[in-house]
Amino acid sequence: MSAKDVIKSSVYESFLGNGSLTVPMIFLILGISTVIGLYIFWIYKSCSQTDFYSKDLNITIAGMPIVVAAIMIAMQTNLIVSLGMVGALSIVRFRNAVKNPLDLLFLFWAVSSGIICGVGLYVLSIILCIIMTILILLLQMIPNAKGTSVLLIRTCEENVDWDEINKIIFKYGKNVKEKSNSYRDGETEVIYELTTSAKTELLSALRANKDLTQINFLSHDGEYRI
Repeated sequence: MSAKDVIKSSVYESFLGNGSLTVPMIFLILGISTVIGLYIFWIYKSCSQTDFYSKDLNITIAGMPIVVAAIMIAMQTNLIVSLGMVGALSIVRFRNAVKNPLDLLFLFWAVSSGIICGVGLYVLSIILCIIMTILILLLQMIPNAKGTSVLLIRTCEENVDWDEINKIIFKYGKNVKEKSNSYRDGETEVIYELTTSAKTELLSALRANKDLTQINFLSHDGEYRI
């Protein structure tokens, strides 16, 4: 038999399916994929922030390793099925916006775990889960830096003791910077930028000053880069 006949025979067998995967092997692959999907489900539920947590997305992440593993089993057993899978997946478009960038990490983790289990590399999939868990836990232990706040003060009195007001602000605030000082129609407006861990005490001390007509305190709600 020539090399040409061997190539023809192998291609023909790949089109029909070589049946190399037995039924117990298929159940083993899907079973391990299910365990890994449940593990990712638990990690995502434990690490995700309450404001961004979505149970529907978490269920999708948990089921993704099983679906991807099944696709990988079908693609490696029959060439026609694999070509059909590639064609079908190439026309699917997902338009659901991801609210939290961390969700992308779990989605790729679930897809990669399904691919790895689908080709029979169970140990690699388990090692991937261990490394990802340690990495996520270590990175979440890093505290976020406290963002700066903005303090706005308005008064209509001309003889205001600004030294007393600044003394209060510097007593309860850190890194205090005067960002703006404006006067219009008899009203003085001063804006400070500061960081403080005693917001209640600061506002109480400022409210005790009867010369102030308006006090606004704006906190930074987003993430702050260290």
